[in-house]
Amino acid sequence: MTDKPRSRLGRGLEALLGPTTIAEARADGSITRIRLDAVRPNPYQPRHGFDEKALEELKNSLDQSGLLQPVIVRRAGEDTFELIAGERRWRAAGLLGWDGIDAVVRDVDDRTLLTLSLVENLQRDALSPIDEARGYQRMIEEFDVLQSDVGELVGRNRSTVSNALRLLRLPEGVQDLVHTGRLSSGHARALLQITDQRAIPLLAERIVTDRLSVREVEAIARGKKTAKRRPRYTRNESPQDAHIRRVEDALRTRLGTDVFVAMRSKGSGRITMNFYSNHDLARILELVLGSPFDG
Repeated sequence: MTDKPRSRLGRGLEALLGPTTIAEARADGSITRIRLDAVRPNPYQPRHGFDEKALEELKNSLDQSGLLQPVIVRRAGEDTFELIAGERRWRAAGLLGWDGIDAVVRDVDDRTLLTLSLVENLQRDALSPIDEARGYQRMIEEFDVLQSDVGELVGRNRSTVSNALRLLRLPEGVQDLVHTGRLSSGHARALLQITDQRAIPLLAERIVTDRLSVREVEAIARGKKTAKRRPRYTRNESPQDAHIRRVEDALRTRLGTDVFVAMRSKGSGRITMNFYSNHDLARILELVLGSPFDG
């Protein structure tokens, strides 16, 4: 059902990134204290934008519990460093007014820097589908990596990389809707079936306004008409219904497909998610399980 890369990075990345906790770094002698103002952001950071609420929560966590994981850096000059991993921790430390931060210094080239940055963000589910795709594209264009090899480098299924890159064919305005989570990647892939580029932004706006499902968008792309629906959010919606809609939207954005939540009494319920091909099922399983499904 899935095509596997020849090898996956997992443990090899851990070896490159070094110890994952302050205690481990101290135990093997790799920890070093560096000035916060001597660190600059990763020039190959694939993520564009940091969630302010999440950053505030991390700042409060650092304030209460201290730094549990060192940042990973490389030397950029005699007294300067570039981040490899841990930019959110570095930013949160800055918000707290810290002078220095515990770090592990690694010697890596630019391609490895981009690869490590991509993988760290993918493992933490911190990238939008568009940021992920742009990271892959940058690897291909700047470092002459074959598309077929990108999946092996970042530990992703080959079809996952291919589907991600296809999103960059969408008009910029539609890419922005996907980047901000107003459109799921499932909706975006359905829009890619439309050959008239002028029609894509119009349908994208209709998806947002009318809350169209992926299946409905696919029907429109095939030339079938769907009835115009009223938005599912209304002024009379109960707090519980509104909460369920938010849960559905979060899952749709994360999984890139239609997800429906049905609540029963006493807090029980059912989650239903759709898939539209064997490749789509493989993609969803990889997202849920954290690795390609081998069954």
